[in-house]
Amino acid sequence: MAKLATSQLIGSNFSFQHVPFEIVARTLREHGLSRMELWGIAPHLDLFRSNAADIARLSAILCDNGISVCCLTPEQVLYPVNIASGDAAFREASIAHFLRATEIAAELGAEHIFLTSGRGFETEPAYIAWDRSVEAIARIADHAATLGLRCLLEPLQRVESNILLDASGLQRMLKALGRDNIDIVLDLVAMQAAGDSVADYVERFGSLLAHVHIADGKPAGHLVWGDGELPLGDWLDQLAAIGYRGRLSFEPFGDGNYALEPVTALKRNLAAIAPYLDGEVTWS
Repeated sequence: MAKLATSQLIGSNFSFQHVPFEIVARTLREHGLSRMELWGIAPHLDLFRSNAADIARLSAILCDNGISVCCLTPEQVLYPVNIASGDAAFREASIAHFLRATEIAAELGAEHIFLTSGRGFETEPAYIAWDRSVEAIARIADHAATLGLRCLLEPLQRVESNILLDASGLQRMLKALGRDNIDIVLDLVAMQAAGDSVADYVERFGSLLAHVHIADGKPAGHLVWGDGELPLGDWLDQLAAIGYRGRLSFEPFGDGNYALEPVTALKRNLAAIAPYLDGEVTWS
């Protein structure tokens, strides 16, 4: 049976937000992870206030631990960040936030900046917020292109957004955007919530599928593998069978215990995924 490559798995700082970034980087290194998805939240990376010295310090920590940043994932589901907000001031400030994030991503040597659609008011027709979202993402993608960056675009669950929720909508948004520097994220929990499948993503997006978020759910959630009820192993087998060679990252947060014991959460996820990866796994 085909397996995914161990090298496809990258680290992240999801659930590590209450420990210094030095500990995050050291922990990832000690567990054999040399690449990461960097969640842009304070205190690790304050995208609202970080200056050149802050970015240099972060880069030094990454360098000291032999870790590179694959993609920068700014926090973008909760206010005050919402690129599709019906409030013009919030929307413009959010877009500016992302334009700055693309510049930081480029400084850190990342390949991707991670995007979602934002959300509109629940009291307005969905197409109005959709149009705002497309306009905002286009602006961000164009700025990213000038910096040599690609974008990652991910649907959200309905509790997180009312705009981009499934593979069909993602295909329609890609067409509306018409940009050639946008790749696709498959979030396994969002996929299940939308009633989509791995096959849907592979058939619709092919080589544009570049990143997979692994999390368990009941059926929703961002849980450590085994704390939910989703057939994560079956889905990874399907990805391996079609020859998926993009990145894999875990996204555990929303459970207070993960933030209290983030290393334990990481170890549990690594142990769960090991049988689905090729090569020798030496994580302790």
